[in-house]
Amino acid sequence: MNSQNRTPVMNQKIFNLGLSVETVSVYLICCSLTDTDTTISTNKLSEMWNSTRAPLLEGLKDLETRNILRRIISDGAGNIVYKLSDVKNWKLL
Repeated sequence: MNSQNRTPVMNQKIFNLGLSVETVSVYLICCSLTDTDTTISTNKLSEMWNSTRAPLLEGLKDLETRNILRRIISDGAGNIVYKLSDVKNWKLL
């Protein structure tokens, strides 16, 4: 699929959920990966993340809890693949 002909997946609601800056940053990186047809994985996120691993993992956990990000598969060696959920499925606690 040609990513230049698609609407970006980022949804503005992410800024109104009271999430931490780090969690929103993880979401934005996930959106960027999706927009470029790149698999969202912990390996790819770690390559792009410019802080320590702990806030990245906490952000992923927060996004999963809100059903913004879904875990698809894990290779058993710590690399997890994710998919962004449609905004209508988000838990807006």
